[in-house]
Amino acid sequence: MTEIITSISAAELPARGQPLAGGTFVERYWVNAQERALVMLGPEYELEGAWGEYGLDVLTHYVDGLANTRAMAEAGSELAKKVLELGAHIAAPLEGQLLMAAKHAGLITDLREDRFYWLSAQHSAYTAYTMDFGVGWQTTSGKDGERVARPVRSVLILQ
Repeated sequence: MTEIITSISAAELPARGQPLAGGTFVERYWVNAQERALVMLGPEYELEGAWGEYGLDVLTHYVDGLANTRAMAEAGSELAKKVLELGAHIAAPLEGQLLMAAKHAGLITDLREDRFYWLSAQHSAYTAYTMDFGVGWQTTSGKDGERVARPVRSVLILQ
């Protein structure tokens, strides 16, 4: 089993597209004044389910997918609970855009283009954001619908 690391020194960080923390290193980015490494897990970790309860307002935002996924789980989302059990989270909209950029650059090739992936931010009490990796745009879908989630990890980069 691959060790799930939570931090890595900047000097030890592999090139984009290389293995890291049980997945593929996608990009460096900032969350809450900390530089992070976004890691996408493989398709064998994809989970399908509803985002959460339709009509229930959950506080989420566009950058911190881990905080969003925890909020989803606290609100009763079974999908979020399963993703957290993997030591991972559902990508926030910013993280979804970074995944799309990595796909476009050829760094990741196993995202399906025939379905929408859940993102961890809600649009309203009734809808949440999804990512279409076929055309590269984000939209919304009813939170009670069945969609797939591709877990990701965010590893702290130590300077």
